[in-house]
Amino acid sequence: MAQGVVKPNQRPYRVLFVCLGNICRSPAAEIIFRRQVSDTGRDDDFEIDSAGTLDYHEGASPDPRMSETLKQRGYTISGQARQIQKADLDYFDLIVTMDQSNYTDVKNLDQTLEFYSKIQPLVGFCSKHDDKHVPDPYYGGQEGFEHVARLLEDGCAGILNHALHIVPMNS
Repeated sequence: MAQGVVKPNQRPYRVLFVCLGNICRSPAAEIIFRRQVSDTGRDDDFEIDSAGTLDYHEGASPDPRMSETLKQRGYTISGQARQIQKADLDYFDLIVTMDQSNYTDVKNLDQTLEFYSKIQPLVGFCSKHDDKHVPDPYYGGQEGFEHVARLLEDGCAGILNHALHIVPMNS
């Protein structure tokens, strides 16, 4: 299982999901993880966000096809795309990437190699899927969006299981 940096005295535990443009995969992961955290009653123990490695969708709403896919699964997705910043490497405890390109781009922001251990691929947390990455559904059909949603639900459940073992309950 993938590991994140453990900061047991720090609350909330900060998780950032990262994909290419922050309009499909990472905002979907953010919403799915928020719901999973909320279902445990531990909302106050987590801060959850998403970002893209590129800025060409900055300020845009999530992709309508991803929004519809999540709506059919009982989620409501909202927000505006933003680009990951170097400061995010320090601020977040766990930075979760969707594919090898995102992983490499985020690691390249870390010139000092100080934050490498907190940058992890989402698929490293999956227990039901053996995909090597979370594919970008942007140029594909509806089945691609549905597969990504299932994969994100699996990976987010693994992240939550991991985090609940290291995040102290907020009193």
